[in-house]
Amino acid sequence: MATKYFGTDGIRGRVGQHPITADFMLKLGWAAGIVLTRHAEGKKRVLIGKDTRVSGYMFESALEAGLIAAGVDVDMLGPMPTPAVAYLTRAFRASAGIVISASHNPVCDNGIKFFAADGCKLPDHVELEIEALIDQPIVTNGTDHLGKARRISDATGRYIEFCKATLPTGLNLRGLRVALDCAHGATYNAAPKVFKELGASTITMGNEPNGFNINDQCGSTHMAPLQATVLAEKADLGVALDGDGDRVLMVDENGVIVDGDELIYMIAQYRHASAEGCNGVAGTQMSNLGLELALAKLGIPFARTKVGDRYVVEALKANNWSLGGEASGHVLCGGHSTTGDGIVAALQVILAVIESGKTLSQLKSGISKFPQTMINVRLPRKVDISGNAVINKAVADSEKKLEGRGRVLLRPSGTEALIRVMVEGEDPVLVNQLVEGMAKIVEQQVG
Repeated sequence: MATKYFGTDGIRGRVGQHPITADFMLKLGWAAGIVLTRHAEGKKRVLIGKDTRVSGYMFESALEAGLIAAGVDVDMLGPMPTPAVAYLTRAFRASAGIVISASHNPVCDNGIKFFAADGCKLPDHVELEIEALIDQPIVTNGTDHLGKARRISDATGRYIEFCKATLPTGLNLRGLRVALDCAHGATYNAAPKVFKELGASTITMGNEPNGFNINDQCGSTHMAPLQATVLAEKADLGVALDGDGDRVLMVDENGVIVDGDELIYMIAQYRHASAEGCNGVAGTQMSNLGLELALAKLGIPFARTKVGDRYVVEALKANNWSLGGEASGHVLCGGHSTTGDGIVAALQVILAVIESGKTLSQLKSGISKFPQTMINVRLPRKVDISGNAVINKAVADSEKKLEGRGRVLLRPSGTEALIRVMVEGEDPVLVNQLVEGMAKIVEQQVG
């Protein structure tokens, strides 16, 4: 059964447009409070964190009111990275965690992400339970059964210590020059302190949020300023986080961008050569074929999932693996985090740099990415194309032309009426020809 409000990663949209409104958030807080604490033993307790968007104040208050009406105690964390909320939900033994954020989106958007008591994203059936209650009238508890709210003052410090503890005891970053871009987002406070306390010489940017400048020409969606800083400051590497801190991209010493697939490869390669080992990696449908082939050379199994880090987590659990993620920079380091964590992932890459004595550019030399092109085909309505014979034949014909050294992927958007058409292969000219041809066929068939 398809969800009505939940997309690939929670609920997200334009502020002021349904469902990203104050009245909806009140209802959502009430419904989520009932569902997420239904089986709670003892106190019903939910944490709320947010990024630095000005609209976060409004939605924080609305969610708080809804949760309290449902009889749930609320711990307010303030501006806090998404992975910090996941960690603190476990550390505080809370019933659930909520993050108010639209991640890498512009400030005009906002959204809600949920974590269960174990710090993992909600499964589909729980999202459906919440949606079913949203359509019901709010029933406010009587005075004796209302929740309470409090603010947690030491949340950032707890998360900083958690991040530092993901490196081996005694290891420090002294002598390493790091350029750090916090995207004026939720990591603006924690990330600089993590790197400073570990001993790195840090050039920090994007750490002065004003409610409106999150992701604005900075962070992992706008890498040029960080690239320029790495070169100008002669930094060893650059770290770019997104607005809520669950993604990271990096820049090597030559000013070249290092994406999520390359970061995953570097961590896997390091672990494979160490006593820890790497018994498998989970990626998504969008992971570059070059990553799969590079891991195969090392003898490391690779599995693909649907797009979304919660599906990567499910694959890691099913296979008892500890590393996975997406090219966008969601990198999951099992054993440390239950969701994408930009700071933790960057530290794991830096660990490989320090222990190997190599630079980022040298570490990523073992992976050769295939050209990958995607076209979004907008449709008048959402359409299921899985059974379309013409489209399926076109996909088969295109893959035949790629001769086993490429892929064709048609992926419906989870939130919009569009089909993402992606082609990947060794020859960029052929890739462009095939993706344009496939996009035209999809448009002709369902447009």
